[in-house]
Formats: sequence, C-alpha cells, structure tokens
Amino acid sequence: MITVTETAVDKIKEMLASEEIPNLFLRVGVKEGGCSGFSYGMGFDDERHDGDQELESNGLKVVVDSDSIKYLNGLEIDWKEQAMGGGFTIHNPNATVTCGCGSSFRTAKEAGNPAADPC
Repeated sequence: MITVTETAVDKIKEMLASEEIPNLFLRVGVKEGGCSGFSYGMGFDDERHDGDQELESNGLKVVVDSDSIKYLNGLEIDWKEQAMGGGFTIHNPNATVTCGCGSSFRTAKEAGNPAADPC
C-alpha cells in the first residue's frame, strides 16, 4: 500500500491538469543507484506495462512496477510548503539508511548499487 497525502494529491492533480494529456497517472518506482543504493522515481505516465500494480490513494491513481513494489510497501508521499517554495517528501518504512538529500535509500535486506557520486 502506498499513501499519498491529501496535500500531495492536490499538488499532483494541479500538475496533471497542466499537462493537458488525457489518462495520465502517477508512476512511482525504484531503481538502483543514488547515494544509498536505491533511488526513487516519480513521474507521470499514460502507459501500463506487464506486471504493473495499480493502487488508489486519496482518489489518485498510482501505478508501481512489480520490481519496485517490494521496496515501497507502506510508502507515504507528502507535499511540504517551505519558505523558498515546496516539494514532495517521501517516508519509506522499509528504508534503514537514507541519504542526506532524501532521494535514495537502502533496506535491511538489500543495499542496491550506490553511485560513486554523492547526492
């Protein structure tokens, strides 16, 4: 299960509306790399692939590929406003180590493939 907070859903829906492409959804995934071994990927897509899992959170359609879902169970995506603008934050209960920039992680069982360059 992935949770997208109401604040984040509002921001994502605002961004989706500006794209003017029908049937877009949020795709969330994981790939090897980043400071800690795995990095998050999040973007809009309109194509589904074999093995994709479709979820819904606060009325938002979220699609995750079958390789990534095991790293993202319990994930929460939020939107935080800050003095210099805002941004998405990710809380992953599966992460045992995260990098300073918050965009990469490793789990207790898998370390991924950390990049040589830090965030």
